[in-house]
Amino acid sequence: MDRLLVLVRHGQSEWNLKNLFTGWKDVGLTEQGLAEAHAAGQSLKNAGISFDVAFTSDLTRAQHTLDIMLGEMDLKSIPIIRDQALNERDYGDLTGLNKDDARKKWGEDQVHIWRRSYDVPPPGGESLKDTVARTLPYYVSEILPRVLRGERVLVAAHGNSLRSIVMVLERHNRETILKREIATGAPIVYRLAADSTVAETLDLAA
Repeated sequence: MDRLLVLVRHGQSEWNLKNLFTGWKDVGLTEQGLAEAHAAGQSLKNAGISFDVAFTSDLTRAQHTLDIMLGEMDLKSIPIIRDQALNERDYGDLTGLNKDDARKKWGEDQVHIWRRSYDVPPPGGESLKDTVARTLPYYVSEILPRVLRGERVLVAAHGNSLRSIVMVLERHNRETILKREIATGAPIVYRLAADSTVAETLDLAA
């Protein structure tokens, strides 16, 4: 039984490139982001990895990344489940602001707290703790059971929604998860044990 779970953050978005807080704002992929999505699909295909089902968020950048990856793997016919539980963290009043401009408005220290603390949300937005509270129950109820049944599952989502899942899989605490970077367009490949812990992490670059 495979019990295969692959997590992929969407390719670089237009607002990633412009250093803007994106959150739930729907923005497209850059040329680099498109290339990252193609490369991610190709690397999984080259590794002989296939999928039975895919999950993604309600946001276009994740859906487009998934679509490109599935095209590279000739898997366009598999079921795709979209849910806003997998959306990026909502940055509230910071959404659309340049990160440097936000520092000028609220100060370096305050913006750092909003970005890098576990449980302090920006005005009108979500903390990472809030994102975990939204994403993790969905992972446990909808994604994990399929993996444990032996389905091969691909999840294309966002830095913080994926960080919420990685926090459990890699056994991070509220401090170490803040340092766990999720690169754009770089598949993280896990094989799970029957008890839902990670049995093996595969390195596609090896």
